[in-house]
Amino acid sequence: MTVAVLYGGPSEERAISVDSGSAVAAALERRGYRVARIDVGADLPERLRETGAERAWVALHGPFGEDGVVQGCLETLGVPYTGSGVLGSALAMDKLRSKQVWQAAQIPTPPVVDLASEPYDTVAARLGWPVMVKPAASGSSLGLQRVDQAVDLASAHEAARVYDDTVLAEAWVAGTEVTVGVLDGEPLPVLRLKITRGFYDYTAKYDSGAGTEYHQPTGLGEVVEGQCQRVALAAFWALGCDGWGRVDLMVGEAGLQVIEVNTIPGMTEHSLVPKAAAHAGIGFDELVERILGTATTARG
Repeated sequence: MTVAVLYGGPSEERAISVDSGSAVAAALERRGYRVARIDVGADLPERLRETGAERAWVALHGPFGEDGVVQGCLETLGVPYTGSGVLGSALAMDKLRSKQVWQAAQIPTPPVVDLASEPYDTVAARLGWPVMVKPAASGSSLGLQRVDQAVDLASAHEAARVYDDTVLAEAWVAGTEVTVGVLDGEPLPVLRLKITRGFYDYTAKYDSGAGTEYHQPTGLGEVVEGQCQRVALAAFWALGCDGWGRVDLMVGEAGLQVIEVNTIPGMTEHSLVPKAAAHAGIGFDELVERILGTATTARG
C-alpha cells in the first residue's frame, strides 16, 4: 500500500506540521508501507494522482489543513484519509461554533464573548476578570493571551487578530489542565499537565526547556479521570469528529470544562497523544498504523 503523508501547508503551524509529518512518515516506513511525502499546496490533487496513493495520513495543522478544506479535496478525489471529516474538522477548528454546539448539547464549557461583534464592556459584565483572549480559528495555542484588566483588552485583541479576524474572550477557569486523546472512538489515558509558566501556550507545548510536566496517573483519582474521558468523548462526538484526536479540559471548582477539540493533534516528540498512547501500551509506530487503519471517506 502507498500512503501519502500530507504535511506542511501554508498555515502558521507549518513548522510543527513538518515535524509531525516527518515522524509519521518514518513510522509508516518502519512498518513496511510505501510512503509518499507531500508538502501540501494547491497542486495536491495532481500530487496524489502522481503517487497513486491509496490512503492519506493527514498531518496538517491549522487552517487549510485542519478545517475541512483538505478533507473536502480528499473526499472529492475518493482518497480515504485519517482524522475527522469535513463537518467535524470545520466545527472543531472554529472555537466559537464549537462552544455553541456544546452549549446546545449541555456539555460544560467556559462562556465567551465574541470581540468582533460585541463591545468590550460586555467582557467585564459577562465574564469578569481575568479572561483568555484567543483567535477563533487557530491552533498550537498561537495568539493566546491572559488579560487581567480592561485596559489591556484592545492590545490583546489586536495581537490575536494576526491569526484570525474572529477573536474571543473566554472566561478564565482556574484549576488543573488535563487532556484526553481519542483513538478510534476510545479514550486514551488522561494526562495532567503541570505548567510552570502561566498556561499551556506555544512555548509550553513545544519548547523542551519550558518545564512542562505530564502526569499519568493524574493524581485526580479514577472517578475524576473516568469523568474526564466521558465528557471528552461527548464533546468530540457532538462536533461530528471521528477517527482520532484530542480533547483539552480544565478541572476546577465548577467541575469539568471543555476547552477545545483538536482533530489533528501534533505527532512530535513533545506531543500529547503519543504520550497518552504510551501509557496504554501503544508505541509510536503502532499508534501511527492504528490511526491509518481509521482512514475512510465514509463518515457520519
